[in-house]
Amino acid sequence: MTASTTRRTAAKSRIAAACAIAVAGTMLLAACGDQTKNGSSNSTASAPLADLLPKEIRDKGVIKVGSDIAYPPVEFKDKSGRTVGIDPDIAAAIGKQLGVTLQFENGTFDTLITGLRSKRYDLAMSSMTDTKDRQQGIDSETKKKVGEGVDFVDYFTAGVSIYTRKGDDQGITSWADLCGKKIAVQRGTVSHDLAKDESKKCTGGGKIAIETFDNDLEAQTRLRSGGVDAASSDFPVAAYAVKTSGGGKDFQIVGEQVEAAPYGIAVAKGNDQLTKAVRAALEATIKNGEYGKIISKWGVEAGAVTEAKVNGGS
Repeated sequence: MTASTTRRTAAKSRIAAACAIAVAGTMLLAACGDQTKNGSSNSTASAPLADLLPKEIRDKGVIKVGSDIAYPPVEFKDKSGRTVGIDPDIAAAIGKQLGVTLQFENGTFDTLITGLRSKRYDLAMSSMTDTKDRQQGIDSETKKKVGEGVDFVDYFTAGVSIYTRKGDDQGITSWADLCGKKIAVQRGTVSHDLAKDESKKCTGGGKIAIETFDNDLEAQTRLRSGGVDAASSDFPVAAYAVKTSGGGKDFQIVGEQVEAAPYGIAVAKGNDQLTKAVRAALEATIKNGEYGKIISKWGVEAGAVTEAKVNGGS
């Protein structure tokens, strides 16, 4: 889930990914095997980068990954209850290089970083945008120091979209058009931040009424029921909802994607060896072509990265 306090330019070139994501809707059951507690493990003996891991993780054979697993197509449960999506597939590829299982554990999005600090998780991988505020442990709204911060290994790029009920756009084509209207967002995301920022700019038309939810699926339900005028989420998620909800009859994207920024795998500050190991493993999957196959399978080529950067967000 994207979160940032620095406005970026609209990512028009990625709008073309909406059609590509539609293709992914037919491939859900082809997703990589579940990387939860029932996931298959990798052998460090055959893993080329196993020696890069901290010894305690290498010995356990498991990296615990905190994730809000309700954000299709990035991470979600399929009909059989398996954790699938873009993030689990990339995590499985990283695990193959390191010889360990990346075990996904479900949590609410706004508690994942604290979960890293408390060592409940080794990593957080949940469509989380790499921002300077998160790197430095700064609250994006108050600008106060709230923690030690995290390091990110960047693995994808995505922006944010607004969507409405299909055929009922309420005249909304941009964030400015939301003044005097109601929007549903997931708590702690850039959609939430943008709504608050834009509401402060509203003048005669009234402020934006913001309804926040623990996950994006709850926000979609609120919009579907007519309780709000619009909803917002990261572009791949919005496009997937438009394609799949009600067989494509429930929603439509309005306006352009904004705030294009990198998703990062978060690691607690001070865990430099783990950060370097994850970066090297991701870089290896990019170079050997496995990363590209995953991105293509889910139809999100427009968000692909060409190298694994650390803390590349702004």
